[in-house]
Amino acid sequence: MADDLADFGPRFGPWALVTGASSGIGEQFARILAARGLHLVITARRAALLESLADDLRRAHGVEVHVLGLDLGRPDFIVPLEAACAGKDIGLIVSNAGFGLKGEHHTLDAGQLSAMLHVNAFAPMLLAHAFAPRLIARGKGGLLFTGSIESYIGFPWSSAYAASKAFVTVLGEGLWGELEKRGVDVLVVSPGATDTDAPTLQGIDKQKIPGRIMPPATVAEQALAQLGRRPVFIPGWTNRWMMRLLTALPRRTGLRLAGKGIRDTMK
Repeated sequence: MADDLADFGPRFGPWALVTGASSGIGEQFARILAARGLHLVITARRAALLESLADDLRRAHGVEVHVLGLDLGRPDFIVPLEAACAGKDIGLIVSNAGFGLKGEHHTLDAGQLSAMLHVNAFAPMLLAHAFAPRLIARGKGGLLFTGSIESYIGFPWSSAYAASKAFVTVLGEGLWGELEKRGVDVLVVSPGATDTDAPTLQGIDKQKIPGRIMPPATVAEQALAQLGRRPVFIPGWTNRWMMRLLTALPRRTGLRLAGKGIRDTMK
């Protein structure tokens, strides 16, 4: 299985690609994969943070790390990304880059909404399109997408972000069905509240979030352990319980509770 460390490198190495690796869950994916001996291509907008991370990983684990400062909101992002990966036997693609916007949909900036859709939905779709042929040719490997618990039902005050992550979930599930017989594992990990900069940047007060906020390292570890076991996974039993409840209730009740959960945590 994918969480068998003896098998992990041969199945998913020798190289992995991690997008959104400058902080949060993406950084933790990079750290865990380097600790498992995989060489890395890491990309994000903040190149200085990537260089610092790359230095740490090279010193700690003796792996090669290729840094690419890149905005996945660019319509042509796949061109420099494929160039950076040329000649590298990449067996695992972690599509983690993304960001969210909170508030009433009609009050949000249209340009930011468009950028969010490009990064959260358009980029994962093109990553899968570009790298699936490589993985199929290898006969092994993996595609791992970072989704969200907000993908399973509409979330008022987070409508467009939830919709963008719903795209990722459905995309990943479809690819799982297409690629499972080709030796390629596909997983969408759907985190709940995670202790990163993302909630604060979205206008969420982390002190108001009920329950335990998961450490990003725990989310990344659990995701990698589930790769090859199932098509979708929600880290944390409280998150799983909450989503079962919201989706089991009458739809209007679930939507009202989901919206209240967002609104009550906003600054």
